[in-house]
Amino acid sequence: MLDILYRDEWLVAIHKPSGLLVHRSPIAAHEERFAVQLLRDQIGRRVYPAHRLDRGTSGVLLFALEREVARTLAQRFESQSVDKRYLAVVRGHPAESGVIDHPLVRRLDPIEIRHGRGAGARDALPEDMDAYEASHGDDAGRQEALAQPARTRFRRLATVELPHAVDRYPTSRYALVELVPETGRRHQLRRHLKHISHPIIGDATYGKGRHNRLFQELFGCHRLLLACTRLALAHPVTGTPLEIVAPVAEDFATVLKTLGWQLQPRT
Repeated sequence: MLDILYRDEWLVAIHKPSGLLVHRSPIAAHEERFAVQLLRDQIGRRVYPAHRLDRGTSGVLLFALEREVARTLAQRFESQSVDKRYLAVVRGHPAESGVIDHPLVRRLDPIEIRHGRGAGARDALPEDMDAYEASHGDDAGRQEALAQPARTRFRRLATVELPHAVDRYPTSRYALVELVPETGRRHQLRRHLKHISHPIIGDATYGKGRHNRLFQELFGCHRLLLACTRLALAHPVTGTPLEIVAPVAEDFATVLKTLGWQLQPRT
């Protein structure tokens, strides 16, 4: 049973666990469980995802219960009128706060590649290009040369230094950060954190394998340490302010507690 965070006659929001696909992917054809299918069966109604979360990302996932409401929500997300907040554990100690203003090249998924450049007029599913690039090379999907503007605000919340040598230093540094994407590019947060040399722990595509393995060995953590903890927007039907908050998942919270970090109320 999925954890339902919010529901009314037009919307439903769940706390998506890490490792669950939002919907069927042509690359992950062996998968049989998807958030769309599970939620549909759970509430007995057709649901329309308003946005995407990467497979490894946990947290708030919003659905519409009617097609027209889904269209309105899609426009809200595309126009950056939805306030999204994430938590992530990253390698190193980034600045206390800042803005990552770094354009990102849009990559096409295998279906778009198969049907010609731009077919489908959508960003790739998070799972699609990772598997495609793994077998065809990192540049295989770069059929569009122009980079799209991408901005992410970040705030450092806590730091730690562990007595374990991973790179060339005798200790290893990590930080807890809050991330606020101002645009919605594919894998934006993961790619932006890699760009500033503070990749997210547990990221097998853009992260550092040695640090990921350290967290597996020390904490039994085998997930991407990225979570969507808050969505705030005007309700697409009533217009009233709507805020949906998700606590960090238990496996994520265990890592934070072991590192000695306590989440403070959001300001």
